[in-house]
Amino acid sequence: MSEEPKNWLEAELEDTLDEDYEIELEDAVLSAEIKRIYRDNHPEQMDRKLYFQELLRLQAELIKLQDWVSYHKEKVVVLFEGRDSAGKGGAIKRITQRLNPRVARVVALPAPSDREKTQWYFQRYVPHLPAGGEIVLFDRSWYNRAGVERVMGFASEDEVDQFFQDVPEFERMLVRSGIRLVKYWFSITDEEQQMRFLMRVHDPLKQWKLSPMDLQSRIRWEAYTKAKEDMFDLTNIPEAPWYIVPGNDKKRARLNCMSHLLSLMPYTDVPHEEVELPNRVFNPDYERETLPRDLYVPQKY
Repeated sequence: MSEEPKNWLEAELEDTLDEDYEIELEDAVLSAEIKRIYRDNHPEQMDRKLYFQELLRLQAELIKLQDWVSYHKEKVVVLFEGRDSAGKGGAIKRITQRLNPRVARVVALPAPSDREKTQWYFQRYVPHLPAGGEIVLFDRSWYNRAGVERVMGFASEDEVDQFFQDVPEFERMLVRSGIRLVKYWFSITDEEQQMRFLMRVHDPLKQWKLSPMDLQSRIRWEAYTKAKEDMFDLTNIPEAPWYIVPGNDKKRARLNCMSHLLSLMPYTDVPHEEVELPNRVFNPDYERETLPRDLYVPQKY
């Protein structure tokens, strides 16, 4: 590697370490006791610098994937499912962190409205599917019916049975239409979920993540396990198989998911126009106006 790229990479890594420090500070406001327990349960955490080096490398490859999708008008859908607090959101955040939001967008739908409850079940998801040149990442998807809706009694057994009959053909239709469909399940242990929920309880910056549904997921752990097993059995089709991401180690889970997603796509380098910075045009007759002070954000820092 030449000296110039090496210096650029080192500078970028240093900037990233500073810029992402708050994002990565998982236990910033935790009590000393919770910190100690967490570290005792995660003795082999990934080296921070190695993690960021791999993260940057994979994000650079994701930009190549984005360019390939945009250039060839590909359509990509990635579903993120899994236990509450399993790390889906963190993985999505790192995948999209450096991508163009006009190409790669995240869909996280709220609970269905009264009107949506009367529609064909998949209808509310269809408008969010990608056009050519787009990547859509679903933070939970139509598999809500196989999980939370089933376990919490929001859907009847007949509706669940109908879903399991319909979803394989629905996904085959998506694939036949040219959509590249990838399905991830983020898996964590009972003990790890308990630890992460305790961290959220004691961290005021994360308490908003604890919804009533999350708390119920602790009570109904075994019911969710049975629902997951049925879902895998009935919806793991050759056209759209499930991929399980072990999530107890968040950093490794993110990197493994990103690396695997890239391995599924036959992306290549695409032509780029050479970028040149044009010279600024100066108009000797132009005078910049002085704007009122109250338009400016106060300089407190």
